[in-house]
Amino acid sequence: MSGEQRARSIDHTARLRASMWLTSQWVLAALPFGMAGLARAADPPALRFSDVTKASGVDFVTTSGKQPSREILEVDGNGVALFDFDRDGDLDLFVANGATTDDTENGPGSRMYLNAGDGTFKDVTADVGLKLKRWGMGVAVGDYDGDGWDDVYVTCFGPNVLLRNVGGKSLEDVSKAAGVDDSRWGTGCAFGDIDGDGDLDLYVVNYLDFDPRNPPSRSSFKGVTVMRGPHGLPKVQSVLYENLGDGRFKDVTADAGCIVKEPGYGLGVAMLDFDGDHRCDIFVANDSTPDFFFHNKGDRKFAEIGLLSGIAANIDGTTQASMGIGIADVDGNGLPDKFTVNFSSDTNTLHLNFPGPFFEDRTSQYGLGLISRPFLGWGTGFYDFDGDADEDLFIANGHVFPEAATQNIDSPYEQTPLLFERHGDRFERITDAASGEMIQRPTRGRGVAFGDIDGDGDIDMIMLILNGPITILRNEAPPRDWLIVSCNAGAKNPRGLGCKVEVTCDGKTQRRWIYGGGSFQSASAQYAHFGLGERSGRKASLRVTWSDGQTDLFDDVQAGSLLTIQCSEKRLQASPFKVVP
Repeated sequence: MSGEQRARSIDHTARLRASMWLTSQWVLAALPFGMAGLARAADPPALRFSDVTKASGVDFVTTSGKQPSREILEVDGNGVALFDFDRDGDLDLFVANGATTDDTENGPGSRMYLNAGDGTFKDVTADVGLKLKRWGMGVAVGDYDGDGWDDVYVTCFGPNVLLRNVGGKSLEDVSKAAGVDDSRWGTGCAFGDIDGDGDLDLYVVNYLDFDPRNPPSRSSFKGVTVMRGPHGLPKVQSVLYENLGDGRFKDVTADAGCIVKEPGYGLGVAMLDFDGDHRCDIFVANDSTPDFFFHNKGDRKFAEIGLLSGIAANIDGTTQASMGIGIADVDGNGLPDKFTVNFSSDTNTLHLNFPGPFFEDRTSQYGLGLISRPFLGWGTGFYDFDGDADEDLFIANGHVFPEAATQNIDSPYEQTPLLFERHGDRFERITDAASGEMIQRPTRGRGVAFGDIDGDGDIDMIMLILNGPITILRNEAPPRDWLIVSCNAGAKNPRGLGCKVEVTCDGKTQRRWIYGGGSFQSASAQYAHFGLGERSGRKASLRVTWSDGQTDLFDDVQAGSLLTIQCSEKRLQASPFKVVP
């Protein structure tokens, strides 16, 4: 064979291989949902979840109006919280339950479950004196009175409720005495220290004015008759409360500069230091109106710079229907980036955070844009579900319009969750059937809380379904090295809200923030979780930056440990490692 013939043969072979590869991609794309992943790999995926609700003993269907929904009050669903109510070392479960438009004050009631430590939960609602029957919406967790026990704040349609944790034995309603019983329609809420005095202040997001006895007329969306709202309904101001340190709060919304000329239809909130100046900022996710970014200037003063900083809208300058919030250092520059989930026929939005603060919409760059357009998102969070030293992403989805279908609104009513695995500079959607039936099951997903429920070192989930069962999803990832860091910033802030935690292992540094708010109307476990890769008994270095800017460094931290760092009058004490099997 001549050199020319050999060159033609090589070129033909290369083109044939390229053609075969391209054809294979089209074939895989054309396979039924989930089959493409099965065709690519025989090994079980690293991202796997199983629905263990039935075995857990949690048998409860939430209420949020009637099904199917007819009014905007009914569509948001409920909130859920994971926290250690009785301080026995595992995560317990609180569910803010709703009611119906016939009687918003007397629903089936919110629920409290204790984690038995063996994979099951016990309903202790009656035992702890929980009698909240009012239509509950969002949940925040924080030790507002500094007695060492996590308390619960619940936003409602009607007066909000502060439940004081009395020694892990009961929940006492102290709303009126504390001065936080705002009677408007509350949604998201979060605790955080806005003034640097060590105790936890509170931000409450309000949505709109709605009268269930006189609901608005019907509206139209893409030619389909649907419920009206939020457009056309009255907006209301949200509220910032300062903790006075004596069990009471003071409304400082106006004094702090958090009154806005044009309120938004508020749904979500995250309270953390976005720009590294050691002051707690406030991001508010608004529905169909610009998002707010209240930048903390110090001395209990804020400036709303959402539009100025670039975080109020997407790359096109379009405002979106923002709901759940995820926080992560996606680009590794040391600053917390912000992710919001939005309405269907739009994309979810990832804003990268740059010094300034200045935010840029890089949604498409990371593969999170076009793929999200058919979905309407709610609860969300970045967590390293597979323990490979980078954070993955979960989104619960479901439409608000029961009339929704692909044929008329380009989006179905019941929708599958979205599970993404981080691969380098992209997020790739997981559809393999082996990753769990839950990612292929269309639901009316709403609030989600994240945390290690079973004590095996990986992150599990509690997902709520609109007028559906509480769903417990256990992480079945293969065993890998991990580290969980809990920060005690003192008697007034024992969960370390406002702390930044960095872990360096094998030359790679990961960062997490312990903050209030985030996933839609829900509260996740308040600690920092790190996956460290394949199990090898490795060690890591750990740096904690406290909310006042002080930093502490630990070397030779053993993987597979739950580490509690205690801040004391002497600045820092580290408790012994607790190894969880």
